[in-house]
Amino acid sequence: MSVSIHLIAIGKNKDAELQRLIDDYTKRLSWKFTLTELPAPNVSDAERKMREAELIRAALPAKSVHIILDERGENVDSVAFAQKIQHYFTAQQSSLCFIIGGADGLDDTLRREADWRVSFGALTWPHMLVRLMLAEQLYRASTILSGHPYHRV
Repeated sequence: MSVSIHLIAIGKNKDAELQRLIDDYTKRLSWKFTLTELPAPNVSDAERKMREAELIRAALPAKSVHIILDERGENVDSVAFAQKIQHYFTAQQSSLCFIIGGADGLDDTLRREADWRVSFGALTWPHMLVRLMLAEQLYRASTILSGHPYHRV
């Protein structure tokens, strides 16, 4: 089974150094990785999350598991994160789509529609930095699942 990881994120990363670090991790993955950056709508604050949700829905790959990164999501350690990914792959879900909202977070409708809501802790992180954290955790998950010594307990 061919496995793919998608990342849909609001906003364009303009930091070349940050992108180099993200690329370093995603190139190491044994899974196909695709990043889709969506422009942040230039609308009022009240309308922004709703419009971002519409853009995200339109970009979602067909038949993929939808995983949102949200501070109110499940707080898991790296091993549990890897096991959850393995669970989806074992259940014949070959496409996982991670979703990172804009600076104001995600619309509540996307939260309710998600297959899994995961948190990288109670702290608030810049949404561009979350891309790097996700890339590293995906690489770490792949090494955990393959028995590689990158992850140390």
